[in-house]
Amino acid sequence: MPSGIGLLLLLVAVAAAGGGVAAARTIGEQPLSLIGIHRATVGIDAAASVEAWPRLLGVKGEDTAWVTVSFAAPHASDGDWIGVFSPSNFNASTCPGSYGSDPGPVICSAPIKYQLANYSSDYGKSGRGTLKFLLINQRQDFSFALFTGGLSNPKLIAVSNKIAFANPKAPVYPRLAQGKSWNEMTVTWTSGYDIQEAYPFVEWGMKWNPPTRTAAGTENLLVLLVGEIQIGHMLPDGQVVWGKFNSFKAPPFPGQKSLQRVVIFGDMGKAERDGSNEYSNYQPGSLNTTDTLIKDLDNIDIVFHIGDITYANGYISQWDQFTQQVEPITARVPYMIASGNHERDWPNSGSFFNGTDSGGECGVLAETMYYTPTENRANYWYQTDYGMFRFCVADSEHDWREGTDQYAFLERCLSTVDRKKQPWLIFIAHRVLGYSSGFFYGTGAGATFAEPTSRRSLQKLWRDHRVDLAFYGHVHNYERTCPVYDEKCVISPANSSNSHYSGVMNGGTIHAVVGGGGSHLSNFTVETPEWSVYREMDYGFVKLTAFNYTTMVYEYKRSSDGKVYDSFTVHREYRDVLACVDGSCPPTIPTS
Repeated sequence: MPSGIGLLLLLVAVAAAGGGVAAARTIGEQPLSLIGIHRATVGIDAAASVEAWPRLLGVKGEDTAWVTVSFAAPHASDGDWIGVFSPSNFNASTCPGSYGSDPGPVICSAPIKYQLANYSSDYGKSGRGTLKFLLINQRQDFSFALFTGGLSNPKLIAVSNKIAFANPKAPVYPRLAQGKSWNEMTVTWTSGYDIQEAYPFVEWGMKWNPPTRTAAGTENLLVLLVGEIQIGHMLPDGQVVWGKFNSFKAPPFPGQKSLQRVVIFGDMGKAERDGSNEYSNYQPGSLNTTDTLIKDLDNIDIVFHIGDITYANGYISQWDQFTQQVEPITARVPYMIASGNHERDWPNSGSFFNGTDSGGECGVLAETMYYTPTENRANYWYQTDYGMFRFCVADSEHDWREGTDQYAFLERCLSTVDRKKQPWLIFIAHRVLGYSSGFFYGTGAGATFAEPTSRRSLQKLWRDHRVDLAFYGHVHNYERTCPVYDEKCVISPANSSNSHYSGVMNGGTIHAVVGGGGSHLSNFTVETPEWSVYREMDYGFVKLTAFNYTTMVYEYKRSSDGKVYDSFTVHREYRDVLACVDGSCPPTIPTS
């Protein structure tokens, strides 16, 4: 049966690289933050040189290109490195504060990526080297700079020629997402065109039918099963600059019986295919997860990336790198995100936690680059329906406790679903609001195995509304619990193999940590809690497959090979969802 779909168009055009400060090298440190660009000095050396080619990239419309960089230095050392800058002009004359009493820094922007010069094997002996960089279209031209003095005290000694994409402003990296209603699809993209400079639009419609052209920022509805989409910008002379052509499948209506496949993971981040920046092992599993999902994309209908999206930490160029990395996924299926500490947290910004993990982004980049159907963009909680699933996505970076706006939203989201038509009810948050035996949560005198106060605030909601599954990231590993309530398995091992559940779940919810999307891995506690059924310190994701109203399959797959390493099935009838369990039964009236 056809389902409806609408397109709400959002145009995103953001600037390139931001600033940075030097920092000690630790696990999980943003690599660009190790560069003390504010301490850089300039000492151009006539004996040093950098050359990059080809000078013109993307002549056939490509948005990625390999570039070869040759360089030479009169006194080669292990502290020499090549930085990629965009825009190409990064000297002091363009820096804020370069005039007046404050001279400002001599270099005004951080590089968007870098490689150590001695990655070229002969550099240490000959003082000459060659490296290859993979560049993406980021709206500006590029140049390459040779520095000595290491990352913390860089000294600029040579700058390359400029190179550029044939059309650096072209619309790129489309990102699909569910709209505020089940029959709306949104598309967001990135472009270098100012809204006054070109008219942004999208053409969309049924395969083999004439497309509908819709302006960015407007909404339209069309009934279709399989859609095609192409983003574009019309220039004042009538010329159209097109993005790539893509196809997608319309979402099923709430309660629609069809094969529905959902992928969930957190904490993926990005990685560079040319090896740049990654010597510190920042997100070593990111590309494996991305590539494994791309290979299986014909068998995936919707993706949830539940927090810690890019780990950009204030370096806006990293959002560009990430959107390009996941574009083969986001251009074909809805890519839904949740707010994590690396998107939101900053002191005195309204975040529930007062950390500095967002690098000052305060959620602005996440909510701009990726659409979510939130009631208020500043509060990153939302509901989305997908066929037989309802997803209640919490914002763990804002207060979730009873009496707050978010708690009221969660109660409303969980209580209003028609379980006869949408039997599979899923709770999602970034931080672990349920159960984790990760070392971070499970050690020390105050060990809670979750965010403090979270279970006490939310577990009654999960039980009363029969939440099937709750997913979290934040802890960089994989763990699954038994159906659990108040720290106790509600189904005894004698009645369950932990690989198949049927009938009444006794008010328990299965909790899963899926934070192994790509960032550095986290240890577990030495002892395994009774409620922990399976745990693994590896990279991976969960896939849910709903076949009908009564049967769902859960699979945990490793990113390295895409094979299943943990799984179970759920089979139950509607009466099982409604069954009375201890603590949530209506009071009985004693007989007179």
